[in-house]
Amino acid sequence: MSLRINEVAPDFTAETTQGTIRFHEWIGDNWAVLFSHPKDFTPVCTTELGAVAGLETEFANRGAKVIGLSVDSVSSHTRWSQDIQDVSGNKVNYPLIGDPELKIAKLYDMLPADAGDSSEGRTPALNAPVRTVFVIGPDKRIKLTLAYPMTTGRNFDEIIRVLDSLQLTAQHKVATPANWQQGGDVIITGAVSDEEAKSVFPGYTTVKPYLRTTAQPAKKAAAG
Repeated sequence: MSLRINEVAPDFTAETTQGTIRFHEWIGDNWAVLFSHPKDFTPVCTTELGAVAGLETEFANRGAKVIGLSVDSVSSHTRWSQDIQDVSGNKVNYPLIGDPELKIAKLYDMLPADAGDSSEGRTPALNAPVRTVFVIGPDKRIKLTLAYPMTTGRNFDEIIRVLDSLQLTAQHKVATPANWQQGGDVIITGAVSDEEAKSVFPGYTTVKPYLRTTAQPAKKAAAG
């Protein structure tokens, strides 16, 4: 069964380029972005891993950890990391999960149960569905899934935009409209009555009875 938004992200223990991790423990109280790849030393994926390496500070500034997965061994990932740095100019400082037995790809429903139990002899095309992004909250629940074809590189600026939206809407009773960008007006959710909106969002605009907009609320300071 496909993983759905708001379901708990499956936990797992795996070897990575930074040692053994237990996924939920590794996430801790952070947000997490897990993005997967069908095979090492593939051209589009090489550019993607390099792009994320260049954006790692942007993710960190949002309290988000990034982690890659590819259905090859950790030793292969380590060799690939040098190519990624050569191509992008960015060193891969985040962990890459080894999944040579396809266990995590199956656990996250990116490959069917009958896909076998080894990455050996499998082509990128056979593993094509292993090109998914999962954004996971501190509550370990899936907040976003995106699946990409092999020929289309992922837009990680969009994933950062989604993170901004998810974090804002987790703090305030608002939603973000189409093509929203940080600092843009937001939508007051239906859970807020007009009376409450007058107090919480003074000066809000009623576009339609079901569509009320307001300036983006300020981000609340982290507790402690």
